Amino acid sequence: MSGNSHQKIKRVTIIYWLLLFYIVAALAWWFISLENQNRKIQHLREELSILQHQQSGKENKTTIAIIKAEGDRNNAKYLGEGVAFLILILVGAFFVFRSVRRQFHLQQQQQNFMMAVTHELKTPISVARLNLETLKKYTLDPEKQKKLILNALDETARLNFLTNNILIASQLEGGRYESSREELDLSGLLKDCIQDFRNRFPDRKFLDEIEPDADIKGDPLLLQILINNLIENAIKYSPKDARVTAFLRKYRSGIELQIRDEGPGIADEEKKKIFSRFYRIGNEATRKKQGTGLGLYLCSIIAKDHNADISVTNNEPTGSNFVVIFKT
Repeated sequence: MSGNSHQKIKRVTIIYWLLLFYIVAALAWWFISLENQNRKIQHLREELSILQHQQSGKENKTTIAIIKAEGDRNNAKYLGEGVAFLILILVGAFFVFRSVRRQFHLQQQQQNFMMAVTHELKTPISVARLNLETLKKYTLDPEKQKKLILNALDETARLNFLTNNILIASQLEGGRYESSREELDLSGLLKDCIQDFRNRFPDRKFLDEIEPDADIKGDPLLLQILINNLIENAIKYSPKDARVTAFLRKYRSGIELQIRDEGPGIADEEKKKIFSRFYRIGNEATRKKQGTGLGLYLCSIIAKDHNADISVTNNEPTGSNFVVIFKT
């Protein structure tokens, strides 16, 4: 989050708590004033009763007791009303404060998302255009032409990957995606995804331990996006010479998919946040890693849609391990 947003939230928080303190103090002052007034009235009524009974020469103990009991009842009523108002004010203040902070964070995340999307869209378009202009302007040998064409295709593939993520996330959130459930071989799908990344990143190390015939009922496109996003995330946050490992195991109760990387890992306090929409670790203005904050969020939606649990743990000796457990 940017410094300006932090300052804005800080100012709003200070003003909010000052106003809340004023309201609670006013409520306390109201209670104290009512109690003092009640005591004065009770005292005056007792004195009046004493004077009246002195003039008549009768005992006034019963009357004074009645006056005191009535005063105690009034005090109890004021106390009950004050406590009830205080509880309502504090509960309402808590929910309002939480809602305001959540709105600020969501607004900042949306701003980060727009900055990231702008950068993510601009980069592949610029690279592809530069490669095509180079091919148009110069006569290059076949090897260089092939390299520029492949580079342009890689950038357009990245652009297609990004737009698919945005489109699918929007459709799933709005309930507009028409999911197709069919029996499919998750083992084969995972192998195909890994092979695709091997072709795209020939210099990276991809390992896999995949049990065959891991059949599951699901949407092929969504499951492919889930796997691709996890592998893409592992590549993005690990060194170029590090390994990206995929595991697939079958159990009686389900199927477990793991994607491991050897990057810096994820702090414990960030592990649950990374599956939130638009959430990215760090400040968008100074962040070096590409991304929009939609990839892992989309993974969590797809996992939930397939009755699966997704989580992240620490990889040993370093890195992250994303685990998806499909219940069968």
